[in-house]
Amino acid sequence: MEITKSMSIIEVVQKHPETVDVFRNHGMGCLGCAAARFENIEQGAMAHGIDIDALIADLNKTISK
Repeated sequence: MEITKSMSIIEVVQKHPETVDVFRNHGMGCLGCAAARFENIEQGAMAHGIDIDALIADLNKTISK
């Protein structure tokens, strides 16, 4: 399974707990907040001014290990 920017943040974290550090390293430390339950990765990245392409690349690298 490849992670895409349209996937929900919480869905990715639940299926791949190893991605938590990737989100945090990119500045998305709010994984426990209510927004993480309904926002997709792109929306969360935009809200925090994060480079979505770099985030998605790092997430996919992490789950492919």
